[in-house]
Amino acid sequence: MKYGLVILLMMVSSAAMAQRGVFMTVDEFVSDSFTAKPDTKTLWLSGEQKAGAADILGRNPGLRTRYYRAGDRTAWILEEIGKELPITVGVVVDNHQVQSLKVLEYREVRGGEVRYDSFTRQFDGAMLDAEQKLTNPIDGITGATLSVRALQKIARLALYFHRQLVEEGPACYGNSGDPSCGVGTNASASR
Repeated sequence: MKYGLVILLMMVSSAAMAQRGVFMTVDEFVSDSFTAKPDTKTLWLSGEQKAGAADILGRNPGLRTRYYRAGDRTAWILEEIGKELPITVGVVVDNHQVQSLKVLEYREVRGGEVRYDSFTRQFDGAMLDAEQKLTNPIDGITGATLSVRALQKIARLALYFHRQLVEEGPACYGNSGDPSCGVGTNASASR
């Protein structure tokens, strides 16, 4: 009886641990997302961009985020809390729509099904509508509601950031430092 309980506990804990893991490194994701090596950039958020990102996330987005860019194609490595721990996700945006969304690292005990292609393919082709919502309906996963919501927020945020960069035009492409670009190096201007 005592050994049966120990075996049962080991099976339950190993199933929970199977949800967690690093499924793809940032370098692998970036390499898979571009045909040539992209530029690594930093988006410094202006006050307006910060407010837009906060509306999407429901929290303060921070001052800056790193991204990768080749032409008008961008890749974002973003994190959002699932239930208790961050989920690291890579999102590729091209032509104002999600081209690819991959869970790079999942740290939660439950809800790891969000990492499977059968789930993440729902984001392919998604765009932002006028209300900053995804145009694709995303089916949930029983027991993973918070993880699903986290991935939806990440997809929306990547699309929002991409739109900010593309709409700013070529003058702002290279982090010129011009405060009107929202991608300059003056952090105090974005607080």
